[in-house]
Amino acid sequence: MPGQSATPRDRMEFTRPEKRSLTIRGHRTSVSLEQEFWEELRRISEEETVSVNELAARIDSAREMHCGLASAIRQYVVHRLRRPDDGIAAPRIPT
Repeated sequence: MPGQSATPRDRMEFTRPEKRSLTIRGHRTSVSLEQEFWEELRRISEEETVSVNELAARIDSAREMHCGLASAIRQYVVHRLRRPDDGIAAPRIPT
C-alpha cells in the first residue's frame, strides 16, 4: 500500500550477473547470468536428468547464431517457466 514501507519479503532484489564456466562439446566458455537463472537452469537440468553443461550444449545447438548464449539460456528458462512441458528436443551432440 502507498505510504507503507515494504517488508523484506515484498522487495525484489536486483542482482548483478554471475560469470560461470561451462564446458560445451569439449570447449570451455564463460556465461554471465543472474543467480535466479543459474538456479532455474540447474533445476531444469535435474528435471531433465542431464548436467548443466549438457543442457547448455542443447540450448547452444538450438539457438540462432545472432543470439548470444546467455540470452538464449535466459529465453529458454523463461519459456520453460511459462510452458514446463515444452522443452528443447535433445539435438544430436557429438561426444
